[in-house]
Amino acid sequence: MSNLSRRKFIITAGASAAGTLLINGCSTGLNKSASTSSASSPAASPAVNISAADAPETTTAKLGFIALTDSAPLIVALEKGFFAKYGMKDVSVTKQTSWAVVRDNLELGSDRGGIDGAHILTPMPYLMSAGKITKGNTPVPMYILARLNTDGQGISIANDYADLKLTADATALKAKVDEMKGAGKKFKCAVTFPGGTHDLWMRYWLGAAGIDPENDVDIVVVPPPQMVANMETKTMDAFCVGEPWNQRLVTKKLGYNAMTTGEFWKNHPEKAFTMRADWVDKNPKAAKAMLMAVQEAQMWCDKDENKEEMCQILSADKYVKAPVGDILERMKDNFDFGNGRTLQNSDLLMKFWRENASYPFKSHDLWFVTENMRWGRFDASTDAKALVDKVNRSDLWQAAAKTLGQESMIPKDQDSRGVETFFDKVTFDPANPKAYLDSLKIKKA
Repeated sequence: MSNLSRRKFIITAGASAAGTLLINGCSTGLNKSASTSSASSPAASPAVNISAADAPETTTAKLGFIALTDSAPLIVALEKGFFAKYGMKDVSVTKQTSWAVVRDNLELGSDRGGIDGAHILTPMPYLMSAGKITKGNTPVPMYILARLNTDGQGISIANDYADLKLTADATALKAKVDEMKGAGKKFKCAVTFPGGTHDLWMRYWLGAAGIDPENDVDIVVVPPPQMVANMETKTMDAFCVGEPWNQRLVTKKLGYNAMTTGEFWKNHPEKAFTMRADWVDKNPKAAKAMLMAVQEAQMWCDKDENKEEMCQILSADKYVKAPVGDILERMKDNFDFGNGRTLQNSDLLMKFWRENASYPFKSHDLWFVTENMRWGRFDASTDAKALVDKVNRSDLWQAAAKTLGQESMIPKDQDSRGVETFFDKVTFDPANPKAYLDSLKIKKA
């Protein structure tokens, strides 16, 4: 996007790598699920007065989501009438069956029967923009407009390993992994998409315990809603996924949670609101309206008095399709890990707006790109900063926040949250990502 088109927005609108086995849901194919549109949803919020000069270029946009609790901002923006409030009265929000289907439909775009934007794993827009996961390795330029949430994921373990009492520290797992490898049967870990957030959390967790995810275990890909069923059939030994599926595993007594990911990295970035770059460039006012609706939905989702209603909305079959009881307690900051360990009134709950959860810090995206360089999904020569500057549109977030009267939520340092510290005391300084990468002992050769 040129500097001119960036100014235009603000002015006018205010295949997996080696060692990864794919199971279910990484093949191409369009999602055929029925969608819900803003035209058919209750307009709980009165429409704002929009001048002709500020009217969106289109009132239509097609969005996708995966059945996870952190899709809430898009679903709430629809159900509570926030999209319609800002003039986007014909937005549809459609459940996708896997992250691979999200990718495929974003590649197509709505003009060819796909979608314009989505609730997405933060690394995916970078992998798509660089042509690393697209058909023919053809770049599909994407923008990240907002972070949808921080925290709220987990690593879960089968009951067969209850005696190991695993936590964020997986040191006790190494001997078992070595034993299984020696016997010709590798420990199997499930993630949701190669190079996605869950893949990176799992790999880091293993690596910190001296376990090489490239050689010591098998990493398989399973769509989020299928994780618990696959654990029940013993398809895997461990999985990393978002809520409510970690809690669902505990409810069904099929295993326990080693950790909630806030214990791995407190207030870590997770999902993003992404849209095709060509759609945003063509419709800057509509993009701003969409972003304002999502931001308002994030504010709504983070109010304690709205948590129960939010979970009731999400529990519907057309959305997450999970019991309210499996969603609500962790959204209210209470964790039962299934092995006697609990957290009550924890500050590690999923956040949507508070503590700058919505703001897309470029420093966070730089970590995701750097980690994917660690595992060979990006070349070592990748100009990570240039890629982040191309995809991350924090400038658009700021313009929308100002119009909503939320200028105070714009961080003083608009690019970086500073040095980040992980559970193993390793630090990531976004001013020197190479030093971080060089310091890691386990990485793809």
